[in-house]
Amino acid sequence: MYKGIWPVAPTPFHDDGTLDLEGMKRVLDFMIDAGVDGICILANYSEQFVLSDEEREVLTRLSLEHVANRVPVIVTVSHFATQIAVERARLAKSLGASMVMLMPPYHGTTLRGTPEQIFEQFEAVGEVGIPIMVQDAPMAGNDLTVPLLVRMAREIEMVKLFKIECIPATGKLRELIAAGGDAIQGPFDGEEGITLMADLDAGATGTMTSATIPDKIKPILALHAEGNREGASEVYRQVLPAINFENRQCLWRASKAAMMEGGVINSDYCRHPIAPLHPETRAGLLDVLRPIDPLVLSWGK
Repeated sequence: MYKGIWPVAPTPFHDDGTLDLEGMKRVLDFMIDAGVDGICILANYSEQFVLSDEEREVLTRLSLEHVANRVPVIVTVSHFATQIAVERARLAKSLGASMVMLMPPYHGTTLRGTPEQIFEQFEAVGEVGIPIMVQDAPMAGNDLTVPLLVRMAREIEMVKLFKIECIPATGKLRELIAAGGDAIQGPFDGEEGITLMADLDAGATGTMTSATIPDKIKPILALHAEGNREGASEVYRQVLPAINFENRQCLWRASKAAMMEGGVINSDYCRHPIAPLHPETRAGLLDVLRPIDPLVLSWGK
């Protein structure tokens, strides 16, 4: 059930910084046409940190209504305040989300939850009754140890998935799967799939990449699952330059630039203080994408 490619949908804006709601629908349609197994909204690569609470609710409602169960949708509900994370999870569940994703509580570099507070927050969200993906991301700065993750998997019924994107992800995935056994139902990686082959070898069943080239990354997971590691590795080598360029040079701006180039959205605007891509960086991104001919560059043309 918890396998495949579940990319993060970017949040499109008009050039004046307002939400592009029709563009959001096109993003979701493109991702489904690209063959994704699920979609995550309101994550870090969705620029959740520049969205108001009202905008979050608008995007949650629009996305779930527009996807209309064509694929499962994960709604990110992370917040330092447990009460707010719970309220976000309740809304997501009421609107038909398949699951929620949650980072451990943090605010800035010095205000972070203790291991027990982290457990308590996930426990409280779990009481909402919707599956939870634990996001182990460097951005939060929390030390989510394997024993803590295994405890959450075993003692909180709704904690079922784990997006491991800390460094080194591969070793932690391997250790988590070995220690947690059947309680680890969905071990995923992230970071645009930059260590995907190693993570699949370690036992990952899925990946949460950006929405830039899901049609080119999905075959890697399919081939690996079939036992064709050589074939998976060959495809991975072909797409790795694009993954690396995105991860190291562009971050979430890559999806927007590629989608604008391919007519999915009309603007690649990112809200201040996020800087726009330098023209040379944008050109470099398109230069590494064109040889692999991803759907994103032609979908809207």
